[in-house]
Amino acid sequence: MRLYVNIDHVATIRQARRTDEPDPANAARLAEAAGADGITAHLREDRRHIQDADLEALARVTRTVLNAELALAPDVVAFVCRLRPFQATLVPERREEVTTEGGLDLSRKDPRLVETIAHLTAAGSRVSLFIDPDPRAIDASADLGVPAVELHTGRYAHGWRSSGAALAQLAAAAKHAAGRGLAVHAGHGLTYLNVQPVASIPEIEELNIGHSIVSRAVMTGMTEAVALMRSLIDEARR
Repeated sequence: MRLYVNIDHVATIRQARRTDEPDPANAARLAEAAGADGITAHLREDRRHIQDADLEALARVTRTVLNAELALAPDVVAFVCRLRPFQATLVPERREEVTTEGGLDLSRKDPRLVETIAHLTAAGSRVSLFIDPDPRAIDASADLGVPAVELHTGRYAHGWRSSGAALAQLAAAAKHAAGRGLAVHAGHGLTYLNVQPVASIPEIEELNIGHSIVSRAVMTGMTEAVALMRSLIDEARR
């Protein structure tokens, strides 16, 4: 299983003072050295954390692969197409949200989404859609012709202590997505305490984890933070 480390909140700390540290590119180097299989960064339309220059730097220094998260804002799409990251994950955005809450609404065919997928694919990026673990969203993703989906694990992350229903939903969704020929990724709210049951789902091949790793790194350093997450995921697969 691949671990992609989301370094957005390294930039969040920096933007609190609008200075030059901590540097997301340096964090990416440390994450890779500790076992990350890829680096994820979300260039939001409001630029609340990752900035254009950060994504440019990450495109230069990332030695594994870069996964750029983005919504449908035309300027962001054009910018990411110029950078041509290995993977581009399309996510919903709302200005009032603290973080991305819920997957893309694929209940109707959005021409902007179809166009964006085409542009990113033409630029050479592998397109993934961030969706809820719902069979209808999975089927809609497959119909759009993308190679991958990322299952939103927020419901599981919020209720894993009290119920196994969300984990069962994730497992069923992962199996359904794999059956439709989609590569299956997962992320949102995964922590050192709750990651292993998700990492044990055989159809999931990639986890995107950021806030928990960055939070731990503030206390222990990025190397230890990523290495521990890497060991937990590997243990779950043995």
